[in-house]
Parts: sequence; C-alpha cells; structure tokens
Amino acid sequence: MELDFFALPLGFQFTSPGPILLKLGPIVIRWYGLLIASSVLIGVSLSQYLAKRRHVDPELISDLSIWLVIGAIPAARLYYVLFQWSEYSQHPERIIAIWQGGIAIHGAIIGGVTAALIFAKLKKISFWQLTDLVAPSLILGQAIGRWGNFFNSEAFGDPTNLPWKLYIPPERRPHSLANFEYFHPTFLYESLWDLMVFALLLTLFFRALSSKPRLKVGTLFLVYWVAYSLGRLWIEGLRTDSLMLGSLRIAQIVSLTGMFFGLAGLAWLYFLKRPLPDVVSPSKGDVEKGLG
Repeated sequence: MELDFFALPLGFQFTSPGPILLKLGPIVIRWYGLLIASSVLIGVSLSQYLAKRRHVDPELISDLSIWLVIGAIPAARLYYVLFQWSEYSQHPERIIAIWQGGIAIHGAIIGGVTAALIFAKLKKISFWQLTDLVAPSLILGQAIGRWGNFFNSEAFGDPTNLPWKLYIPPERRPHSLANFEYFHPTFLYESLWDLMVFALLLTLFFRALSSKPRLKVGTLFLVYWVAYSLGRLWIEGLRTDSLMLGSLRIAQIVSLTGMFFGLAGLAWLYFLKRPLPDVVSPSKGDVEKGLG
C-alpha cells in the first residue's frame, strides 16, 4: 500500500480556535493582546538578566521598557495603517482597533530605536550597549507574537497541501483565493526562524563572556538585523497580504536595507576596527569594553 505524503491525517493541519481566549460579559481577552503582553514581560525579564551579566544596572532595562512600549506599539500600528490607508480611510474608526491585528514589526523597530536613542542620550549610556541587551528579547518576542497571526487567521502564505498546512476560514481568505482552504503557515515559518536567531544571539552572548576576543559593542544588534532580515526576505515572498509600495513588497525592501546596514556595521567594527557612532563618547558609554 502506498503512503500519500500529502494526505496524512489532519493532526498536521493548523486550525485557529479563533482570536478570543476568554469572554466574561463586557470583558474580552484576545490571544493577540495576551501574546504581546507576554512578550513584553518575558523580554524585560530576559534583558534584565543579560544586563546583570554585562554589569549594567537592570533597572535601566525596566525604565527603557516603558519607553520602548510607548515608542514601538503606536509606530507599529501607524506603519501598518499608512500602507493600508485605502482601507482605513473608509473605516477610520478601525485605526485604533489594534486588538484586531494589523501591526508591523518594522514599524515597531523604527519606533523602538527612536525611543532607545532618546533614552540613551538622556541617561548618558551607550545606545549600542542597550540594543545588545534588548536584541535577544526582541527576536524572542517576535517569535511569540507571530502566533497572534495564527489566532487571527492572518499573515498567511500561498495555497498549499503540505502536511503542516494552515486552514483559513472563508471570510479571511483573499477574494482571488476564495476557493482554496489551506495555506502556508508563514507565521510558523517566521516564528521558528526567529527562535533560531534567538539561539544564535544567546550563543554569541554567553560565549563572549568566557572567551577572547570579546564581541564589540553593537555586534548582537547588527547580527540580529542581518539574520532576521534574511529570513523575513524569504518568508515575505510567500505571503498573500504583504504591505505594498506599487508592485514592491515593503517588508522585502526594508529587509534588504537592514541586511545592508547590518553587514556594513559589522564591517565597520571588525574590518575597519572602529566603534560605531554613538550618542555618548566611548569613555562615557563604555563602548570599547566589548561584550564580556
């Protein structure tokens, strides 16, 4: 008897139970919000732990986290809304409905980086020191947050019949693909990729604590940009709901840009052997101490 690989039991099929975790009268707890909140809490705890290992005051991370939330979440929503303006201009009341999904990680990074720059300047600490401590938490948060797309039945890929296919309800399918039931679970691809990047960053961090030469300050954040962007570049090509600028996928443009600047920064550090431009001088920000 032949075994049809593409007709394995439905146990391999992903099917969202819906976006709502719990509803008690007027109180609604959504998976999307729970995952974002969990990402923030786990990320702050992890970054505080890493800060202690780097002999940086962990209270700085607590203060920074507030700035990051204030900068990242509104920027992530604004970024998404701007590139979907034709839709939101018809329903402006939905602009603030962030619980329904529709935030862009690249917008969050832009907002978060801006907030971190201001924070570093005010606290007179190296911006790159902070980003090295936050980068592992950031990519872990992205891995967790991607599951919000699963519960919302959004951000999926092209139709597929692979064993790990994702079922999308009819009302969530693009009109041009209404006759298809199963799609690539791109949320899963990106979540797994993010976990691999997370493992890479932690490996670099802890190896630098016990070996020489030390990693130069800014290395982890630059590696994050390159590694994450590489995976996003591929995964974005599978998605059916990409934010577009004409015929170009915005996320792929940003990913290519991120890879370029990340590689350029690493070349600056390790080939030119110069510290990255910072908001404080090397003597004030300990820029030259390295990771270890």
